[in-house]
Amino acid sequence: MNIKKRLYLVILSIFLVILAGSTGYYIIFGGQPKIMDCVYMTVVSLTTVGYGEVIEITGNVPAQIYTMVLITFGMGIILYGISTLTASIVEGEISGILRKTKMLKQIQKLKNHYIVCGGGKTGHLVLMELVKNKEQVVLIEQDEDNIERCKTIGDLLYVKGDATEDENLFAAGIENANGIIITLASDKDNLYVTMSARMHNRQIRIISRMIDQKLEPKLKKAGADSVVSPNSIGAMRMASEMIRPTVVYFLDKMLRSNQGDLRIHQITVADHSRFTGKRLNESGLKDKFGLLVLAARYQNNEIEFNPPPSQTLKAGMTLIVMGEVENIVRAKNALELLETGQ
Repeated sequence: MNIKKRLYLVILSIFLVILAGSTGYYIIFGGQPKIMDCVYMTVVSLTTVGYGEVIEITGNVPAQIYTMVLITFGMGIILYGISTLTASIVEGEISGILRKTKMLKQIQKLKNHYIVCGGGKTGHLVLMELVKNKEQVVLIEQDEDNIERCKTIGDLLYVKGDATEDENLFAAGIENANGIIITLASDKDNLYVTMSARMHNRQIRIISRMIDQKLEPKLKKAGADSVVSPNSIGAMRMASEMIRPTVVYFLDKMLRSNQGDLRIHQITVADHSRFTGKRLNESGLKDKFGLLVLAARYQNNEIEFNPPPSQTLKAGMTLIVMGEVENIVRAKNALELLETGQ
């Protein structure tokens, strides 16, 4: 039973005890005293403040016996309810502190993870996609309702607090993170977090949300690698729905298919990968991992679409592949495997 339900139970218990006590006095005195006097006498008796009798109890044996029973059992019920509520609050606080400490320790052990600032509607969808792609992710959010909604995605690591405060960025492991996605409601907050993230980690990839198109140059100058405008994306989607509906349908089916988590992803060939120097058809991407290679991006940023099987894999080359998430993860581990065993 949570704290709110226990609180309601305590309030209900107090109300029922006062109601029963007042009714008892009213019946014992044959309905002569006023209802408020009966209620007052019940409260005075239960609280043992001793303000005096507003109805004549002294000398009335049935009333005296009833008062003693009321005090004994009524106070017992109220004290039990209050003590139970207090214990629940204390236990909840202690367990909450322990959970928070354990979670922060887990976060500090992470390497090359992703941080999402803001767990609103946009942040929630970002988290879903990252989790579905088997990525390690940490949420920074100060709204309890948003945190609870995001926790339904899975076993989520999070920092409860304001993303604009540096201490929360450090708690989320900003120094060891591979990327940060900033989805706060305010453009000013997004700009501030972008600047702070770049200051604390020069190598981190920063993706920032933007409402006002005029702020894009400032966000880029502050350190954002990419800026995403929901309005611009929405407009592109509407235009695509009109002129290329089948393509949009295909992409939607790919993202929402119940037949497996099919995704388009990228795999970078590491400097010391055991596949460096081998041909594409020797990598096993198609035969072993079931991946379709759509394109290859070279270090000079040139992109070759549908590279031939004889294409030689070179260090730093990035392959654009499509396939099941599980197979993509396995392939990434193979092609990005270093001699150090990472």
